[in-house]
Amino acid sequence: MRVLGKRRRGRLVLTGLATVLLAASTGPAAAKPRQTDPLQEQVDTVHDTGAVGVLAEVTSPDRRDTARAGTAKVGTGRPMPRNGRFRIGSATKTFTAAVVLQLVGEGRMSLEDTVERWLPGVVQGNDNDGSRITVRQLLQHTSGIHDVLPEIPALNSAEGYRAERFRTYTPEELVRPAMKHRPNFPPGDGWSYSNTNYVLAAMIIHEVTGRSWAQEVNDRIIRPLGLKDTSAPGASPSIPGPHAHGYAAFGTTHTSIDVTALNPSMAVGSGSIISTTHDLNRFYTALLGGRLLAPAQLDEMTTTKPAPELGVRYGLGLGEIPLSCGGSYFGHPGELLGYHTWGGVTRDGTRTAVVYVTSDGGDDTQQAMSTLVDQELCRTRS
Repeated sequence: MRVLGKRRRGRLVLTGLATVLLAASTGPAAAKPRQTDPLQEQVDTVHDTGAVGVLAEVTSPDRRDTARAGTAKVGTGRPMPRNGRFRIGSATKTFTAAVVLQLVGEGRMSLEDTVERWLPGVVQGNDNDGSRITVRQLLQHTSGIHDVLPEIPALNSAEGYRAERFRTYTPEELVRPAMKHRPNFPPGDGWSYSNTNYVLAAMIIHEVTGRSWAQEVNDRIIRPLGLKDTSAPGASPSIPGPHAHGYAAFGTTHTSIDVTALNPSMAVGSGSIISTTHDLNRFYTALLGGRLLAPAQLDEMTTTKPAPELGVRYGLGLGEIPLSCGGSYFGHPGELLGYHTWGGVTRDGTRTAVVYVTSDGGDDTQQAMSTLVDQELCRTRS
């Protein structure tokens, strides 16, 4: 669930800044121009790229701001819910990596354990060899294992979505097709994004603890942090509580269809969590603030290496992205059919920014979302 998609044509709308300039040129308001809202301007810019709905929240020790644009459902004019839930896609990987690192900190497993130790016989065939792949390489995307997610029919076409949106997958059903492909490279000799890595990590969590990935995420992260609007939904196809609808065109030029209903079991461990901008900001603050991991494990997570496919550096379930104002921040983009998110947190955990859209995230949309996070994290420095 990395951020993928084709470039979309932006729509001509009045941004917050343009509205102010128009008001300033037509009448008495010209004498007292309104103060602009930088976050709203950024959200409007994201919306201009063709997104159906946009919502963002930024936090720092002395502020919490939100802004929204667009509609929660096409044809209704209903505004985006201020704390609406959405599918966070690959931002889920940070949750999974955090659980693994907690287990490492407890001495129940090691990052240098092989996949074969915990999942004997699961990774084999066509030169795939679980005895040569470590847990660290799964979390770091240096295992070379093929990414099976692009082969899921419900994610590939409108016809596939309609036919299989309610299908339930087991983790084993997701890993087996990946074993039909040769590795992209020998373990540790390259970097290649693969959701299969995190399906395997979820399976390892189950083997180590005797409890499901969802149970461990809930008991170790969601419940202790009080993330009341966050859930690991299993095979449930619905988004509970207030939410905006998601839309996808499946890479075509045809009209997008409503893809809100989706059984997310194909993304266990890698992209199935449902959350809100507010809960994600709380999660990132707690993670980088040291509330979830001991210093040694947080250092492992935030020690990064080049990830050429993404154009950033990548640690264990967490990317490191340069800031235009100097330094860098940590975060993870996410996508799961009709919902795209981009979130980030400063290294000290004091400043966060999360934005999501409810439609295909083309290049223009992704760039606008990335710029929003960058500018808000830089702005809160002052």
